[in-house]
Amino acid sequence: MKEINKLVETIVKGIQEKKGSNITIVDLRDIDGSIANYFVICQGSSPNQIEAISDSIAETTRIEAGEKPINTIGLGNSEWVAMDYSDVLVHIFQPETRSFYNLEELWQDAKLTNIPDLE
Repeated sequence: MKEINKLVETIVKGIQEKKGSNITIVDLRDIDGSIANYFVICQGSSPNQIEAISDSIAETTRIEAGEKPINTIGLGNSEWVAMDYSDVLVHIFQPETRSFYNLEELWQDAKLTNIPDLE
């Protein structure tokens, strides 16, 4: 479990490196049938920023946690990029797409932790 916590912390660091905002950690460990232990959800303000956040997460997790995503989808349109780290799924949204899918509401029974934005 400690390794998953380090991975989540490293993902958050990668998001913050590129000024990703509105970070929410969704703890799904107590939810039956969940597809991962954690979701890390954040947003960027443009397709370029979303791609930069994705690149930063990949680099930070590789260097600091020795992890690479199994798969990354959504690059190209960059309204919603999903990165699969097996036990942790990262969702990087543009604000309007995030509002539309509202994953936090979908998984409202999970423990949600909001990370304050860095100034």
